[in-house]
Amino acid sequence: MNTSKLVMAAAALSISGTVLAGGTHGDGNSAVSGEPGKASDAARTITVEMYDNYYDPESIEVKPGETVRFVVENKGNLVHEFNIGTPAMHEGHQKEMMMMVEHGVIQGGKLNHDMMEMDMGDGQSMKHDDPNSVLLEPGQSEEVIWTFTDKSNIEFACNVPGHYQAGMYGEVNFN
Repeated sequence: MNTSKLVMAAAALSISGTVLAGGTHGDGNSAVSGEPGKASDAARTITVEMYDNYYDPESIEVKPGETVRFVVENKGNLVHEFNIGTPAMHEGHQKEMMMMVEHGVIQGGKLNHDMMEMDMGDGQSMKHDDPNSVLLEPGQSEEVIWTFTDKSNIEFACNVPGHYQAGMYGEVNFN
């Protein structure tokens, strides 16, 4: 296999691994928070409002195997994230989010969308397009459709630097 095919294969595996794992980067184990869901499979819709350093609601109840449509609205004055994952996944993702601040992608209450396209090397960019997450400017709203496959230690969190530490995370409880 020549070098360019090897690089393309590695990139494809890297991308597919991220999508299939549902955002397991930084975790170091096989804990999975779920997988992208289909809108047609959504059993219900939960509206999540993000304020400056808290969510409403602060916790949600789900059933294993349930697909939920989240309508996420940023009601705060700062850029906020809604990200579904394990605490360890959030810890790892916070490092990536710090890079977004350091490189000027996140600028308080706005995003520099041009900088999100910046090549970080190894096929990585600062795009924030994982299926388990949305990054929103004030006043924006987007959907995340997620299937909670197994009972595990899952939370939703904002990993913008300092926000998680200020308490901007919520519990996902299985019933």
